[in-house]
Amino acid sequence: MEQSRGAQPFRFATQFADPPPAEDRAITDNALALAALRAEMEALRADNGAAVARARSEGYMEALGAMRAEREQALLSAWDALHAAWEEFEHGRDAITEQLRSEATTLALSIGEALAARALADSPGEAIDQAIGRVLSEIARGQEVTISVHPDLAPDIEARIATRQAGDRRRLNLVVLHDDALALGDAHLRWEGGGMRLDAAERAHAIRAELAALGLA
Repeated sequence: MEQSRGAQPFRFATQFADPPPAEDRAITDNALALAALRAEMEALRADNGAAVARARSEGYMEALGAMRAEREQALLSAWDALHAAWEEFEHGRDAITEQLRSEATTLALSIGEALAARALADSPGEAIDQAIGRVLSEIARGQEVTISVHPDLAPDIEARIATRQAGDRRRLNLVVLHDDALALGDAHLRWEGGGMRLDAAERAHAIRAELAALGLA
């Protein structure tokens, strides 16, 4: 069969692209491997940072928990100690109070006796003169009262009676007697139907009565 005029038969291409050289392929493979290695290192670095942060957080929380536990234990120990001390104080409070009361009473009594002794030394006739005044306010006018005192104190009492008589229009029937058995500052007052004795025991009793009124004896 004759071909048409001018028609040419179709020819397939017979030329193909040349493959890259082996050296270029090696460089490309190395670059890919390097990139993969870098990516892996970055991933490892990120994982390591996260692990470090997590470890720090866990360590902080553990330390915080331990500190809280120690603080609570310390508070409990302090509370137990305080409670024990309070119970001990409660048990010994009555004894301590009684001891302090006894010591205060002894001290007050000693002070009172010292003051009384000082008053007796400074003015031994003052207490007797005051007792005479109390007796005169209670007995009938002109009733005789004898005052027994130590002989050394008699002149002072007589002078005090004279001073009292000068200030009173009524006649005071007061008689001073000497009694060597009485201590200086003591006295024994007698009148019809009564009497009064002033001595150290009575003064101590008066001091104790004052302390009792104050709740100290």
